Amino acid sequence: MEQTAHRTIGNTSVSIGNPWLFFAVTFAITWGFWLAAIALEVRFDSAVGLVLLLIGLVGPGASGIGFVYLVYDGRGRADFWNRLEQVRRIGVRWFLVILLLPLAVTITAAVVSMLSGGSGATWGEGVQEFSVNPLAILPALFFATLPPLLEELGWRGYALDRLRMNWSALSASVLLGVVWAVWHLPLFFIEGSFQREEVGFATLGFWLFMIGIVALSVVFTWVYNHTSRSILGIIFLHGWINFVSETIEIVDVFYYSQWVLLAVIITAIWGAATLTNTEEVPQPPPGSDHGELHRQ
Repeated sequence: MEQTAHRTIGNTSVSIGNPWLFFAVTFAITWGFWLAAIALEVRFDSAVGLVLLLIGLVGPGASGIGFVYLVYDGRGRADFWNRLEQVRRIGVRWFLVILLLPLAVTITAAVVSMLSGGSGATWGEGVQEFSVNPLAILPALFFATLPPLLEELGWRGYALDRLRMNWSALSASVLLGVVWAVWHLPLFFIEGSFQREEVGFATLGFWLFMIGIVALSVVFTWVYNHTSRSILGIIFLHGWINFVSETIEIVDVFYYSQWVLLAVIITAIWGAATLTNTEEVPQPPPGSDHGELHRQ
């Protein structure tokens, strides 16, 4: 038996499946712990700070799983876990795209940098110290693996499909990208974080970082829709981008401009409606919720 569930806020009836409710819960979890770090004036490279960082990172994934179980029936829940577990959804062709795309963007950015009189690419700090201290590579490995897993269970695992019910692929991607970018804001005010130490708030690097995330969101949707909505594929892509950017450093303006350019090219070639060059976009299976809460 299916049962519809809404929550009434004032005179407005809100569906549990509304993606803005997911965003609100995600921000409440993440910002709750990260704002606590700011209030307590703890550094993210301290023990207490690391705990607050990690718990905050859980926000999108925990909310994503929670809303999948609230909003979808058994088939929708099974679809979620299949998209996380099934490697075959990615396929050889798109695995190569995932593998080569960050390298191509990085190499192109380095070439543009050199042609513009810049320094091109340099090895990241972890790579430079690896020969002396192999453990120096661990921060890059951590940044490349755990955050993408915790984030993508929510951003692409849940939120993107919900936005796609009412928005084109491009519009949904840009909207999700803006939310994703804003979600990072507290990190710019916490000592010991990459955003505070290496970028800074309201700097040119800050705006490049925020715009770059929106561009990445478009690229992620393009890969997501071409891999049968594979969450696993997006986790691989997100993690590999992080690792490449941690090990091969490029001046921000050259690096992020290439991702923006790529997003524009993808939209021009594959079309804003689905980013797949077709009118059809992969959807959750029959039995999944289409706007209301279904209970078995």
